[in-house]
Amino acid sequence: MHQSADAGPAGTTPPAGTTPPDGAGPAAAPSAPDSRVRVRGAREHNLRGVDVDIPRDALTVFTGVSGSGKSSLAFGTIYAEAQRRYFESVAPYARRLIHQIGAPKVDSITGLPPAVSLEQRRSSPGSRSSVGTVTLLSNSLRMLYSRAGTYPPGAGRLDSDAFSPNTAAGACPSCHGLGRIHRTSEELLVPDPGLSIRQGAIAAWPGAWQGKNLRDILEALGHDVDRPWRELPAKDREWILFTEEQPVVTVHPVRDADRIQRPYQGTYMSAHRYVMRTFSDSKSATLRARAESFLADSPCPVCEGRRLRPEALAVTFAGYGIAELAAMALTDLDGVLASAPVEGEAARVLAQDLRARIGPVVELGLGYLSLDRAAPTLSAGELQRLRLATQLRSGLFGVVYVLDEPSAGLHPADTEALLDVLDRLKEAGNTVFVVEHDMAVVRHADWLVDVGPLAGEHGGQVLYSGPPRELAGVARSATARHLFAEPEPAGARRPVREATGSVRLSGVDRHNLRDVDVPFPLGVFTAVTGVSGSGKSTLVGQVLAREVAERLAEPDFPVRRLVEVDQKPIGRTPRSNLATYTGLFDVVRKLFTAAPEARARGWKAGRFSFNVAGGRCETCQGEGFVSVELLFLPSTYAPCPQCGGARYNAETLEVRYAGLNIAEVLGLTVESAAGFFAEVPSAARSLRALEDIGLGYLRLGQPATELSGGEAQRIKLATELQRLRRDHTLYVLDEPTTGLHPADVRVLMRQLHGLVDAGHSVVVVEHDMEVVAGADWVIDLGPGGGAEGGRVVAAGTPREVACAPVGRSRTAGYLARALGTAR
Repeated sequence: MHQSADAGPAGTTPPAGTTPPDGAGPAAAPSAPDSRVRVRGAREHNLRGVDVDIPRDALTVFTGVSGSGKSSLAFGTIYAEAQRRYFESVAPYARRLIHQIGAPKVDSITGLPPAVSLEQRRSSPGSRSSVGTVTLLSNSLRMLYSRAGTYPPGAGRLDSDAFSPNTAAGACPSCHGLGRIHRTSEELLVPDPGLSIRQGAIAAWPGAWQGKNLRDILEALGHDVDRPWRELPAKDREWILFTEEQPVVTVHPVRDADRIQRPYQGTYMSAHRYVMRTFSDSKSATLRARAESFLADSPCPVCEGRRLRPEALAVTFAGYGIAELAAMALTDLDGVLASAPVEGEAARVLAQDLRARIGPVVELGLGYLSLDRAAPTLSAGELQRLRLATQLRSGLFGVVYVLDEPSAGLHPADTEALLDVLDRLKEAGNTVFVVEHDMAVVRHADWLVDVGPLAGEHGGQVLYSGPPRELAGVARSATARHLFAEPEPAGARRPVREATGSVRLSGVDRHNLRDVDVPFPLGVFTAVTGVSGSGKSTLVGQVLAREVAERLAEPDFPVRRLVEVDQKPIGRTPRSNLATYTGLFDVVRKLFTAAPEARARGWKAGRFSFNVAGGRCETCQGEGFVSVELLFLPSTYAPCPQCGGARYNAETLEVRYAGLNIAEVLGLTVESAAGFFAEVPSAARSLRALEDIGLGYLRLGQPATELSGGEAQRIKLATELQRLRRDHTLYVLDEPTTGLHPADVRVLMRQLHGLVDAGHSVVVVEHDMEVVAGADWVIDLGPGGGAEGGRVVAAGTPREVACAPVGRSRTAGYLARALGTAR
């Protein structure tokens, strides 16, 4: 951290939130707290020595094209510095850990209050995490049952922990509070009983040496491993698959004739024991997934999926058990609490508190969620809004809230409620910083910081800092062109395409979808719309995609291929990156292997992989980062102290291709790499696809952990585009514009419409009304979320849906506005 320019004598700096006194002597009166956060010399990532002053106690939106540097300024600089100052105030041991992470690259920041971050890029919540635990609503509900519940005659009062499936006092002992149990069976473990054990009848066993080892142990125990499985005695089959015994025998292996095989002591493990141990203990996601394929998942027969002990389930409130209320949509739960007869002051206070906590969640368009909804099933936007709702009840004031695209995944109708929530955070005496692309949020801001003009090395400058209305005069701003744009004239829009066929879904009854009957036209661009929780992702991602996948083998089915492009990460650690996912890294390693220095040393392609020993840095095992355990906070990553993030050892970095070592190549942006590899066709094709979809600013070695869901989705789409085939393909995308500036949305839409023009079909779940207005066909679900949704309320061309009664379709009015036909 550089010393502040306004540092006092002897190198001291004034506290954050103050300015140096004007007087020189001790009698000088302290000045009032600074009304602005003043950033000087910010150089994080692509920021170019940025200086900017931002007012406190206001709603400020940071905007700019994707990759322009707005998140680097808001999160990487301002929030990171606030976090560093907090860490500096804690115990010396904790400070020592924090110093491994480093400080943001900035000369000084003054006027900075404590900060709270609500980011979308975070570690995935655990399987026991739920809507109730994220919002702390479960705590209030448990307290309500503990203090105000109706107990069976003679039953003692239970502590609130007894109503939690995540405590020993409350969890069902059969399923350990999970509500479901995993069982296996002979049919799952041995799918083909016509095979012998030697032929691999026990499919659940591991492969390679370990599987042969178990077979040899069985043979040593006297079992016939060459007899078809179905012909073995039932008692032997039961023991082989399910015994808990682990006998140790001497094994005399008979394998390759040219190798000496020494006897060894082998320990037997049944197939059931192996599967259960792997599923519960393995750290490998691949091994866990394989083990899970041999398990049947079913509700716990003891608690019937309700996760709690019988004594907790016997307690009621307003006639409902706690599991029943936890399974209700929050809007329904609020209705029960509002109408329930309340006896006693404790019950009244607890019920009121619970309703007050539910209110902000419902207000943010999440009333369709239930308390027992598992957190891993929520989108990043839903999780962030749940945390935002919790902050409304925190009572904090005088802090900076830094939010990452809170409108992600929100229908325009829900965005209006979001703006009210942001205003209330501000009115409570806080400063709100929002990184955002939604023009409705940008227009609502008190202050705007526009970063650009373009992405990556062509961005990193603050083009404008001031009230939104004055951005109109900034010619280089891509945001200005969209913020003040008028709807495109009807005649200028592309003509609506005619469908070449359709896939009809009939009688769909899944989650909140009830007996839905809807055709999806083929050969066109279809947008599926509706408020959050209306059933869009269920209809498209689970029903349509599954129906098409099952019918691809039919000779007369018009769709020949299905491509689903979701926002799941392309990897969960810094080891996964853009180059490895796209296959570009294989090309790069071959080029380095062919370099004279590599040939002279006899190095193969593996030398240039950071995933295997040899060329990688062994301190960080080729990750470039080391995990720093903070004990009282989630662990984080810091650059490797040995290689400085290069991933490779010094010897490997001596080899160069066209003047760059392999770490420097991984540091190139896609745009720079396109020029660097222009004469390498196999690399140029991948890079061109990434550029065409608006990802030219990403670095080849950018870790997967640094990519947003929208970026991950576009990387997957670009990977698919570079191997485009002629067979009629259905592309299914879930909110592809998430995290995109309107200028980038147009780039993406050109690619998607190009797929349709090439004879394919595209279906998107989408909230961006500009995208919907440019579709050929619109399917609108609603009218609300959860139980109030799940129905097709309008279907047709964008103009037809825009004319639907507003009372029936909440999309109609916003779509009409985007088309310039608002009523």
